[in-house]
Amino acid sequence: MAPGLSRLNSSDFDYWAAQHLLQRAGFGGTPAQVLALKNMGLEDAVDSLVEYEDVDETGITSDVEGRFDHNIMRPLTREERQLRTRARRSGNEDVLERFRNERQMRQRADRRQLAELQAWWMGRMIESNRPFQEKMTLFLHGHFATGYRPVEDSYHMFLQNELFRKHAAGNFKNDLARNIIRDPAMIKYLNNNQNKKTAPNENLARELMELFTLGEGRGYGENDIKQGARALTGYTYLDDRFRFNQSDHDDELKVIFGKRGRWNGDDFIDLIFTRPSASQFICEKLYRYFVNDSPGITEGDGRSMVRQMARVLESDDWELKPLMKRLFMSKAFYAPENRSSIIKSPVQLVVQSVRSLRTPSRNLSRLVDACTLMGQGLFTPPSVKGWDGGRKWINTSTLFTRQNTLVFLLTGREPGSQPWATGEGGFDARHLVDHLRDVPGRDRDQDAVRYLSRFTIGTIPEEERIEEWVDYLRTNGGADDNDTIINLLALMTAAPEYQLC
Repeated sequence: MAPGLSRLNSSDFDYWAAQHLLQRAGFGGTPAQVLALKNMGLEDAVDSLVEYEDVDETGITSDVEGRFDHNIMRPLTREERQLRTRARRSGNEDVLERFRNERQMRQRADRRQLAELQAWWMGRMIESNRPFQEKMTLFLHGHFATGYRPVEDSYHMFLQNELFRKHAAGNFKNDLARNIIRDPAMIKYLNNNQNKKTAPNENLARELMELFTLGEGRGYGENDIKQGARALTGYTYLDDRFRFNQSDHDDELKVIFGKRGRWNGDDFIDLIFTRPSASQFICEKLYRYFVNDSPGITEGDGRSMVRQMARVLESDDWELKPLMKRLFMSKAFYAPENRSSIIKSPVQLVVQSVRSLRTPSRNLSRLVDACTLMGQGLFTPPSVKGWDGGRKWINTSTLFTRQNTLVFLLTGREPGSQPWATGEGGFDARHLVDHLRDVPGRDRDQDAVRYLSRFTIGTIPEEERIEEWVDYLRTNGGADDNDTIINLLALMTAAPEYQLC
């Protein structure tokens, strides 16, 4: 019988189980952080990650509202609109040209602010004392995927990011689904600001069911989309806030899932979450993100686990926190087949490398650019479906960028630059093996290689590769030589296994 959500024995929560938890529920950690988590014991370790509200974030969240300018893409004032209208009617090209130039200037400024926002979030994921909150924020960004280019308002993207962070471990139905239909970025992205009773727009209603709650073709039909779109008429925004425009709302009778009423957007959410496929679909997404993303896994070995997760989510009235605690304390989560079973996303690869190896972050903007080249641009998902993930992360081009990025983090060396000058990387890697003291009768270099290989690639490889690494370490200064350890890490992080977590 599959272990499912049955609880892991406390005695089985060892150092490597703690590392697995920290990588999956967050972005990994240093040897000292892993050991501290292991020493807490299973339940307290999970609580320390999931019950994050009391964890201090001073310095990361301070003055966050003042960090980004909400006026860059502000709508024209009434007076400005009137001036532009008069200019169009009179053919005053000077005034119209001034408006065009102003618009272009604002767009350039907004693109610069987007780059600042991307770097800010990258830095936050690297530095945060609440890694699970940031990991869930990243999950929600991919689940409720919204791209900057159609939105063209970096501040609206920031507001959505803060919405996900605020409700990262909250109620999926009441905190997330209800708020996403009121989110200015999502409303613009899916054109719901054009959804009026005289001319319904079905985009938000369709994607709300197909991609956000029920899954494609699962428990709804075309009529439910049309009627759901009517329920969402008048759901728009003004400047940076949601606005319900009563005059554009269709208040007539609608039939959704066979139920008749004068349904509005909140009613539509309530009706969606009565469908059996809702909990199943959401838990499939969570399972793939946190447990195993192998092709077909939720139709095969993971099906029973997903069903159990769905029952927990429903019984706890769509609260995410109890479900995630059960998941992170389950035998299945720590099962051998579910370790090193997920291909690291570009963001996971970069952030985990910095957090666990404690390399310098070097240049946040370049890390953002590297993630974009690897296929995961923050705030720029390829479509409303988000990122496919899994094996789609890896191809010849992205693998080359992955390896170059890891060398950059370890050594500070840019691709195509001069060979790395030892001692100039600004990274002391010896902390990774400091706990491996000289013990009579033991080979410290052997111990260092075996520990580092399991710490980085999740396994101890075949003896031939171990011996090659040990020989390299011995002949180049041993485990006390910083440059040698960095070069050894460069070899290990180039291994195919390092792409997994």
